[in-house]
Amino acid sequence: MVGKSNRRLVIAVVVTAVFMSNLDLWIVNVALVDIARSLGASLASVSWVLNAYAVTLAALLIPAGRLGDRIGHRQVFLAGITLFTLASLACAAAPNLGVLVIARIVQAAGAALQLPTSLALLLATVEVASRTTAARGWAAVGALAAVFGPVLGGLLVTASWRWVFVVNLPVGIVALVAGARALPVDRPDTREPLPDLLGSAVLVVAVAALTGALVDAPLWGWTSQGTVGLLALAALSATIFLRRCARHPRPMVELHLLRVRPFAIANLGTFVFSAAFAIMLLSNSLWCQGIWHYSALRTGLAMAPGPTVVPLVTFASVRLVRRIGPGRVAAAGSVVFAVAMMWRVVSASESSHYVTDMLPSMVIGGAGVGLTLGTLIAAGATALPARRAATGSAFVNSGRQIASALGVAILVTVLGTTASVHEFRVGWAVAAALAIGAAATSVSLPHVAAAPRATVAEMA
Repeated sequence: MVGKSNRRLVIAVVVTAVFMSNLDLWIVNVALVDIARSLGASLASVSWVLNAYAVTLAALLIPAGRLGDRIGHRQVFLAGITLFTLASLACAAAPNLGVLVIARIVQAAGAALQLPTSLALLLATVEVASRTTAARGWAAVGALAAVFGPVLGGLLVTASWRWVFVVNLPVGIVALVAGARALPVDRPDTREPLPDLLGSAVLVVAVAALTGALVDAPLWGWTSQGTVGLLALAALSATIFLRRCARHPRPMVELHLLRVRPFAIANLGTFVFSAAFAIMLLSNSLWCQGIWHYSALRTGLAMAPGPTVVPLVTFASVRLVRRIGPGRVAAAGSVVFAVAMMWRVVSASESSHYVTDMLPSMVIGGAGVGLTLGTLIAAGATALPARRAATGSAFVNSGRQIASALGVAILVTVLGTTASVHEFRVGWAVAAALAIGAAATSVSLPHVAAAPRATVAEMA
């Protein structure tokens, strides 16, 4: 435990890094239209600026968490900030779409080193009795970054889309200097096996092939050789990945952890809800710029009410979670989010009626996100022993990023090449259905404190 004098600085560094790495998952949403115009790319092609980041982050989160457990969370965390900052510079200077996607992959690798180790460092800083609250706060920072991304992105794109990456440079430098000074030196666990990087590569192939098939199917055709080939590759890679996880002595995903019931339910609920969340964010950005012809700045401001609601609801729901349990709270939040999506299905039109159309949806949706996302992520991250916090949080967030990539791919598939009002309504209806699925999953989530601790210890 660090001294009280350094505790606030440690928390500030961790929160800054988590906010920055989560922000880049979503800040690009508003910039996609400008990136496509500047680099002469289609929506399907430029969607890889989002998905390359999400897929790479998903594949590397768990190995990074295990690496932090083995060689020390502080070292891995600082290395992640360094890599992320340098990759942000490469993104800002990218001359074409190919270089930008490659730089985003490197950037995601840096984020993967930061996210799981940041929670471990945070939990090592606070008192044991405060760890659940700290984990909820950590999760809320990620959710807050997700909804603030479009707002900040709209402001920066006014100057140039490259500024959405330039903004990371001063923040990364400050976090690196402060972190090197304040972060506690933890004791590495040399018994922790090194991660299975080949398993990570197979997972990248599986998710990339599936998202590629979804994105390109409207242009290629669902029965074309390209689409069928990518779907077959995705199925084969997923099978190899699961077999490798089941048999490898150092699996990327420890499948036996899913025998811990709260952990399994929280992961599944987070996965389904995150796909709906990704559809909501990207669809609103594309709608404002493509249908209502808003500027990037006006688009970001139009999406701003959500960030105001999310943290208020997240922290106000702490007592509710303690009273009725995380499952019921997350299920209620998912239903609220589904209502927000159906509001858009019913009210959306080509004419800009922001006050009666998008504004209510943003407020209601923000409440749903505040009730659901932080609750599920915190439940998953705290369902395992504290010494497995990095691995546990990486597991939860890995599934979240895969779901985000699939959500983006599903939306691009639904919108196709026309992206008319009808296609957007279908996308929102799909998001609502996914949210209802998340509610059905989450409602059975028990109190983490009620989980059989002996069983959890055996799983560690």
